[in-house]
Amino acid sequence: MAMAKAKSSALSVADKCRNILGASWEAHLNTIKADATGSKGEIYTSRVHYMIQKGMPYLIVPGNHMHNINIIIDERGSLSVSSPVPGRLTSLLKSLNKLPPRVAMTGDVLRMKETKVPVIADSLKKAILKEHKAASEATYGVSAVLSSASSTCRSRSEGLLSLLNEESSYSIYKFEIGSCVYIDSSGSNHNIELDTFEPPKADLLLPFAAKLIDGINRSESRRRALMLFCFEYFDVTARDALLLSIDHHGFDVLAKLPEREITALDVPQQYHWKEFRFPFKEAAKDVEDFCRMLVELEQEALHSVKSYSGLG
Repeated sequence: MAMAKAKSSALSVADKCRNILGASWEAHLNTIKADATGSKGEIYTSRVHYMIQKGMPYLIVPGNHMHNINIIIDERGSLSVSSPVPGRLTSLLKSLNKLPPRVAMTGDVLRMKETKVPVIADSLKKAILKEHKAASEATYGVSAVLSSASSTCRSRSEGLLSLLNEESSYSIYKFEIGSCVYIDSSGSNHNIELDTFEPPKADLLLPFAAKLIDGINRSESRRRALMLFCFEYFDVTARDALLLSIDHHGFDVLAKLPEREITALDVPQQYHWKEFRFPFKEAAKDVEDFCRMLVELEQEALHSVKSYSGLG
């Protein structure tokens, strides 16, 4: 069976934090404004790109951003990374008064020795090219899902490949983490113990998370499969369902459920959205593995429905 038992499905806060850092490549960096006389105490914020290599976050900062000046005076900074919520998920979470889960870190934005910058840049490029190759060589089924995503929804390789060329003007900094907090969709904070926290490693699944989520959510037939999963594994009848997040160990679904059975024809049906976790029996190694397990899960659910309905 492709799905593991529900009791083993819950992800730890550290796992959720690791998944967000591995799935995203954009962050908001905050540094303290500076001028010729020193720090002003005001905060300068801008969107930057990042990658994690060998457990260390590296920030890719455009050459015209004030961070490049600010950290000369004061290296302290903070970084905020949100979980990818492409397409329809953004408006849905907003209507539910929820925010995308995110990771907030404080630490030091450190310049690197000039001799190390080309080495790090080359390492980042190789990782990006590996992801780009995986996408270009994907099987038809995986490619169909990825290509179904909106044109505004990009994978990390699509976003960073052009940036990391020799013509782009950017600086690369090392972000030395001092503290890390996971903030859930309700706004509650969960501190991460850095002594035991393992940052995300090189990965060929999470960098494609946004495109997989959007590609599935934009397809009515794929959303029907999510509704089938809710019926088969949780015995609930969903009127709609959206993929919320993915990871190596499974995926999360937001399902639209009726509040109660309505008997009177003139009484409108009320609905609420509920989150369900679908764990895999074994970890998915990459995007191909994830999609294969998803198909297996759908086949098992269809077979089960046919068997107890007498159609199989």
